[in-house]
Amino acid sequence: MPAEGENIPDALLRKLDRGKPSTVRTRELFAGRTIVVFALPGAFTPTCSSQHLPQYEEHVPDLRAAGVDEVVCISVNDPFVMAEWGAQQQVREVQLLSDGNGEFSDAMGMLIDGRDKGMGRRSRRYSMLVRDGRIEKIFAEAEEPGDPFSVSDAATMLKYLAPDQAPPPRIAVLSKPGCPYCAEARRMLDEHGLRYTDLPLPDASRSRILGAVAGSDTAPQVFADGRLIGGSEQLSAWLEQRRH
Repeated sequence: MPAEGENIPDALLRKLDRGKPSTVRTRELFAGRTIVVFALPGAFTPTCSSQHLPQYEEHVPDLRAAGVDEVVCISVNDPFVMAEWGAQQQVREVQLLSDGNGEFSDAMGMLIDGRDKGMGRRSRRYSMLVRDGRIEKIFAEAEEPGDPFSVSDAATMLKYLAPDQAPPPRIAVLSKPGCPYCAEARRMLDEHGLRYTDLPLPDASRSRILGAVAGSDTAPQVFADGRLIGGSEQLSAWLEQRRH
């Protein structure tokens, strides 16, 4: 298995290009670039779909701000499965690459036997930082029962790249279509360069949902990192406080 400080294995990976498989040689992909790679057991599997891929997709802008040129996901699946998984996950930022025969994973020493679960050969879950083809850092999950996921996540990689930088808040805006106060909340978040998910609620259930989760019937209701910020006025005060 290549160690930190050694070169990335030279292997062929695959992806779909206009609906047809094409090859990507790792020697060329990593040359002269800083790339974060994360590998996972399989497309459409639970932790991979609910956490690993979505977290990296969300944090690609933060990784780029820390000096990363590209984020790549590698799995022992064929390129058609990887492309369909990317479409289902609405992936726009992460490049999904197929290691269908497990050759790259084997050369990395990360190929595992999943035949007892009917999954054949799969990749161990890990992430790594590669600069100009050389492995700088590897975060590999422990080889233990279950599906450990504690060190190969995007937050761990961000902390390694920018240890003094606080991770950006995860923000959701529960909104009402056509609401001027909701538009003002979105404008303020945009002005402060904060990414957010806008969740317009339907008329029939909006009051019940807002009352249940925010204790208020009015929109918007803004949440950050699991904490209720409140409406547009409370959001303005919270944003001002973040400046200081």
